[in-house]
This record gives sequence, structure tokens and C-alpha cells, in this order.
Amino acid sequence: MLFDSHCHINTEAFSLDADRVIKRALENNTALVIIGTDYKSSKRALEYANKYESGVWAAVGLHPQSLRPYTEESNGVVKEIPAEIFNSDMYSVLSKFPKTVAVGEIGLDYAWRDGDTDISVRKEEQKKVLKEQLLLARHFDLPAIIHCRQAHDDLLPLLQTFRQEHKNELPKDRPWAVVHCFSGDENLAWEYFKLGVIISFTGLITFSQRWDELIRKVPEDRIMIETDSPYMTPEPHRGKRNEPVLVKHVAERIAEIRGTTLEKVAEFTTRNAKNIFKLR
Repeated sequence: MLFDSHCHINTEAFSLDADRVIKRALENNTALVIIGTDYKSSKRALEYANKYESGVWAAVGLHPQSLRPYTEESNGVVKEIPAEIFNSDMYSVLSKFPKTVAVGEIGLDYAWRDGDTDISVRKEEQKKVLKEQLLLARHFDLPAIIHCRQAHDDLLPLLQTFRQEHKNELPKDRPWAVVHCFSGDENLAWEYFKLGVIISFTGLITFSQRWDELIRKVPEDRIMIETDSPYMTPEPHRGKRNEPVLVKHVAERIAEIRGTTLEKVAEFTTRNAKNIFKLR
């Protein structure tokens, strides 16, 4: 069994065939967690998860980029997406459902757009909302799925402080967060591991050797795999839309780097996903 720990089937890219994509994954023995990036997509993730008896779960959360208005293009159509103010009560309702297994995608994103101003204000806004959602995750005993782009210098100390302040509330038998689509180096990975946080790899590792040494050394219980679909499409499918069934290529690349088998990688990454998401 394979486990795609992070996918966005709830986006416009899958508006015409989301259920076919999900069923294709399940038919290929691949489970998945559908990730929210705002209230609407979180609600949609949960709706999809609730349609399937097993193998499909949801994460609900407000992505840092959703705190400001932005444009989104799909099939040649450009949409204006309004900013969202984090409402803990609304996300609390979604967090109560049995099929909700994490709070995410939350985090920090410092990849500013052309013309962006008040950068220091935006950073503080993102950090404030991240802390609020980490508290939401703790209230419901859910792991956090964390996005980080060009912001590890702020994310690491924020998580260190949060862990110190809430160490008695954090689970002792499983990780309390995952940094998805890990972009840092080996030293940074170990700093996250010290906090009880694990990391996840996408199709990036199939066409970049940047993380090979880390992948060779990382303990089996500290990593998961994901597609981040429709993005980060792995080789040999680059240039096409990504989907959960392609997470196999991420696992195959890890097996190649570590000198082991696909079955072994599938076993320990699935075990890690089931552990962090509290699945049997």
C-alpha cells in the first residue's frame, strides 16, 4: 500500500474528474489525504473524504497565501480569489468530523509577488495566523501540516517556542506536525526532528539530487511521501497534471537512493502516515 499524504484534488484542476482520480488511486492501493487551503477548499476536501468509506481523508486549514487576495488560472480562465480572515469557530466545526485527520495546509510563505508592500506586516500576520491554527490543532489533538517557502528562518524558532509552551499537550507517541514538500537542508531537517516534527517529500526528488544525502540518512520513522498534486509532477510525467496514483514514483526514487525496495519504502512511509494521522 502507498499513502499520498498531501494532495489537492479539491481544486479547479480536478473539477471535471476528481472522483475518477480518487478511484484510480484507490484501485491502485493508494490512500490519500486531501488538503484544504481556505475554508471553501477545506469544506470541499471533507465532502470528498466523506464520500468514501476508507482510503480518503481530509485536512482543513488556511494557507498563508490565502490571507491576501490573489489570482488563480485554470483551463485558461483567470479567477480573482478574495482574502480570507481566519475564523477559528468555522474551522473548529470542520475539525470535529471523523474524516478530518489534520489541520493544514498552514504555515509561512515569503515568496512575495511583484508590487507587494508592507512585507514586515504580512510576515507578522502570517505568523499570528499560523500560531492560531497550531492551537486549533492542539485543541482537537490533530497534527499540523505545515507549508514553508523561503521562511525557515522564522518557522523553526516559531515551532521551537510553540513546543516549549505546549510540551505537555503534545503527543508522546507520534509526531505533532509535518513540514510538507521539504525544501531545507540536512541540518534543518534534524532541527525539526528534535521538535517531534517530521518531513515529507514530493516529486521534486525525482528530478533534483539536492536531497539525496538527506534521504539516504533520514530515519525511516521521520519521512512521508506526497504528490502535492496537481503540482510537483514526478518524472517521467513532468509537464502533465499530477495526481495521487503517481506517488509511487516518489517512493521508487527513495528506494533507489536508499538502496532498498519499493515495497520497503511503501511500508514505512504508509506506517508513518497512519501513525501521524491516527489511522488504523
